[in-house]
Amino acid sequence: MSELPVTAGTREVPLGAEPAQSSLKRALRFRDLTAFYIVSGLSVRWVATAAAAGPSSLVIWIVALVGFFLPLAASVFELSSRYPQEGGLYVWAREAFGDSTGFLTAWMYWMSNLPYFAAVLYFGAASALFVTGSGHDRLAASPLYFMSFAAAWLGIITAVNMVGLGPGKWLNNIGSLGSWLPVVILVGLAAVAAHRFGSATHFSAPALAPRFSLRDALFWSTLFFAFAGCESGSFMGEEIDKPRQTIPRALVAGGAVIALGYIIGTVALLIALPAQQISGVDGFMRGASGLCARLGVPWIGVALALLIALNCIGGAASFLSSTSRLPFVAGIDHYLPPAFGRIHPRFRTPWVAIAVYGLAGILVAILGQAGTTVRGAYDVLVSMSIITYFLPYLVLFAAMARVQRSPVGPEAHRVPGGRPVALALATIGFLSTAATIVFSVFPAPGDPHKVAAVAKVLISTTVLILSGVAVFALARCKRRSA
Repeated sequence: MSELPVTAGTREVPLGAEPAQSSLKRALRFRDLTAFYIVSGLSVRWVATAAAAGPSSLVIWIVALVGFFLPLAASVFELSSRYPQEGGLYVWAREAFGDSTGFLTAWMYWMSNLPYFAAVLYFGAASALFVTGSGHDRLAASPLYFMSFAAAWLGIITAVNMVGLGPGKWLNNIGSLGSWLPVVILVGLAAVAAHRFGSATHFSAPALAPRFSLRDALFWSTLFFAFAGCESGSFMGEEIDKPRQTIPRALVAGGAVIALGYIIGTVALLIALPAQQISGVDGFMRGASGLCARLGVPWIGVALALLIALNCIGGAASFLSSTSRLPFVAGIDHYLPPAFGRIHPRFRTPWVAIAVYGLAGILVAILGQAGTTVRGAYDVLVSMSIITYFLPYLVLFAAMARVQRSPVGPEAHRVPGGRPVALALATIGFLSTAATIVFSVFPAPGDPHKVAAVAKVLISTTVLILSGVAVFALARCKRRSA
């Protein structure tokens, strides 16, 4: 296929100025971007994870909101206004610290998202089983079922996004219903259950007090991880209609839904069910189905299962569509093969970058089930993605602090309070991210080989970084020789 000329992400764009008109289609408007933030940032699997830990998780939600999500949203607001080009995080890191940092940051981000696709779709597959009834137990132990579900949906998501963000955004818009609607239904069920049977959980001051032992470190990092994702919308900067106006409004609207959804959803689940009944890859659906049966409305459990599966599909679609823009811009900069920077002449999409990223996600989903149980594969995939996913956030917050030295263009917006507030938020976000990375290294309490588990995480992270360095160095040599 032929390719169209591209200006997205290139150096001809002055700092702080609007990007030159590119061949990409501006298909995302306020409603679409708000739905994108909701489907990429709100997932009931984290509600179940929090509720399984008891009432103390409510305090941790608030700490994660103040210590990570608010600094992240503020940084995205200002950085995307200063540099509204396609590529988002790649461009921000590149402009703040140079080409090598920009490439390595993008490399870690898109690599760490590969196991995310499998993890979230495994959760969706487990939730969808509650629609099948009697076949649940048999399929729940079948790796083939989970591989097929994840691979099939990744194939569909990839194909739809190659056609364009016009049809692709509807996966996000529809998937967002599976984010907030189950929480609304759960709140209603919890209110009925509390009226009939009383609260299943006693909310007292001692119960709300968080635990600070090492065994809770991974849990803390998991809840921080749940708030990540609002940066990814800016990866499609030149495909957003009026990005400097649309991104801030969508961040506020989507962020409010995400924060309320996690906190209220956790409260409702704890009111309806005791914490010990909410666990596992399908913990939310097991608890919700039991509650629906107890209230005599099992059909609501079927509807919840479909909505949650839809949410997982929408979450995978949102991150595949956005994250594939990172290798696209790296291809334009010639740090990846130039084919990654191609735009389809008819659909006006970075079709090569999307196709390669989708195929890589399918491969990881299949390999993730090889020689292990469904629960084991799910846990490993989630654990693998935490540390490598958070490293780019260190760069993001550092870039937020670094750009405060640079003047702001006439059309760019700064966070309220200007430079002092921006530096304070960047510092809070950087420190909370660094602490989360340290916490995520600690192995699970029941792991019989704790030293080996830590070594595995550190070694795999090092290999990932060094592989990115090698790719960048090779591309740099080719550019110089050319």
